[in-house]
Amino acid sequence: MTQYGDLDVSKIDELPPGRKPVQTYHIYSDDRYRIMMFMKQQIALGRQIYVVYPCIKESENTDMIALQEGYEALLHDFPEPQYKLCVCHGRLTAEDKDFEMQRFINRNAQIMVATTVIEVGVNIPNATVMIIENANRFGLSQLHQLRGRVGRGADQSYCILVTDHKLTNDGKTRMKTMCSTNDGFEIAEVDLELRGPGETGGTRQSGQIEMLIGDLQKDGPLIPQVREAAIKLLADDPKLIKPENRMLREHYKELFAQTFDWSQIG
Repeated sequence: MTQYGDLDVSKIDELPPGRKPVQTYHIYSDDRYRIMMFMKQQIALGRQIYVVYPCIKESENTDMIALQEGYEALLHDFPEPQYKLCVCHGRLTAEDKDFEMQRFINRNAQIMVATTVIEVGVNIPNATVMIIENANRFGLSQLHQLRGRVGRGADQSYCILVTDHKLTNDGKTRMKTMCSTNDGFEIAEVDLELRGPGETGGTRQSGQIEMLIGDLQKDGPLIPQVREAAIKLLADDPKLIKPENRMLREHYKELFAQTFDWSQIG
């Protein structure tokens, strides 16, 4: 909608005053001891930590580390009473989720083990470490949202992306992008390039667009100019019946020969 002129664009590209950019690192899962020692250092400083998993229970169809398995391993590495852990995921009741979240907010737990239910709406400035297990299973927008749960105070914050060594090319690009920038606009551009924008007038929400004469990324600045030219053309000849616009009309009819079923969208 922004590209085709139905919305204006407001660009906010600065951090709030007093905040520092989150430092992001990609670490392989066989270096878990290093991660654990870093967690203990941060807890010793009085900080709190999120550990996020892509699923709740282990599945035979994937080699992902699930929350349940990860929680048990963390209990072994961070035993009570020295450490306190809390858990938050979508299968908990609303009351249980609120209870666990309040424990973390009140600093009665140093580590929150969670799924992506904490992706938005959580603001705990004392939480300075975000560890994302199986980070290659998340898209760039989710990784960026999860990283946004830390760095909300004046202290330096960190995001650690944990994967195994089996990464696709797209997975490597996502990890590299997250480690190289905190700029959501730049991340969105890479995400658009990897996933594709889908259809402008259709139901497909990813994949490459069928627009042979332009590229939404490379030709972005031209699109407002093209739209302005189209508005002038339609104001002068809305039905494209003038001789000089006949070829354009025929091309349009051929291009949109199939009628869209707009009821399927959304």
